[in-house]
Amino acid sequence: MSRVPDPEMQKIGDGVYAYVQPDGGWMLNNTGVVVAEDGGHVLVDTTSTEARNRALLAAVDRLHSGPPQALVNTHHHGDHTFGNWLMPAETPIMGHLLCREDLVHSGLIAAQVLTGPDYGHIELRPPTVTFADTLTLHLADRQLDLRHVGPAHTRGDVVVWLPDSRVLFAGDVVFNGGQPLLLEGSLAGYSPALAAIRALEPEVLVPGHGPVCRGDDIPRVLDDLTAYASFVDALARDGHAAGRPPLEVAKATDLAIFADWQEGERLVANIHRAYSELAGEPLGSRLDLVTVWPDMMALRGGPIRSRA
Repeated sequence: MSRVPDPEMQKIGDGVYAYVQPDGGWMLNNTGVVVAEDGGHVLVDTTSTEARNRALLAAVDRLHSGPPQALVNTHHHGDHTFGNWLMPAETPIMGHLLCREDLVHSGLIAAQVLTGPDYGHIELRPPTVTFADTLTLHLADRQLDLRHVGPAHTRGDVVVWLPDSRVLFAGDVVFNGGQPLLLEGSLAGYSPALAAIRALEPEVLVPGHGPVCRGDDIPRVLDDLTAYASFVDALARDGHAAGRPPLEVAKATDLAIFADWQEGERLVANIHRAYSELAGEPLGSRLDLVTVWPDMMALRGGPIRSRA
């Protein structure tokens, strides 16, 4: 397996940074740092392996040393939370109440199903401060608005909006160059979440995976993801009405304009989510990753590996 490029700390605004990890595939997520004039800082997400988390914290320390005033988890997945345990005891970890609930439920399962990386030492440490709808953090002169937009990618999706710099950290509601994964969220809720992001009119958007979006790239990426949701919805409605299993539908599908997106195996997981909603399950009802993982491996044609 070839080596991926090194992460890059990109300045995307006054005191605002995106820590971008190519190539944005499984467990190679983006995180963020917001620094106030007084030198205090807030982190947006951690990453996957112990080595990658220590590299992230070293990069943050070069911007400003000392413990962060807070860490925000945009959702519960391991590539965004496996570094929580490295936070100082005095640093609050903030997330949606369903982020905490789902992190406690899923534990470290991602490290068991996604083979490839040396995860090193990882521990489960869920958010210590939770909220249901919105929460505003004040970091000296900076305002960070945390907004729940789920269920979409997960039940507990939160975006971090900086109104002064018009920067949005979108978490995994937005993938740039990869298929979104909606299994633990909602297909029906995904397009409204994208619409909520669009309504903020960000000038810079940091996706959970893939390159940072600026200017005209933002509506293009949001349009493409909305079109993908409609594509999956049509597939699922036809397949469900015909009584065809999700894997059969996925294997027979021509991905067309989405064929060059990474992680094509996510299609079958998204069809599973759509089927549950078509069967009348409540939006965001829990579907465990481990039960659908065999279908994803079958669609991929073998084990699903991470290059982290």
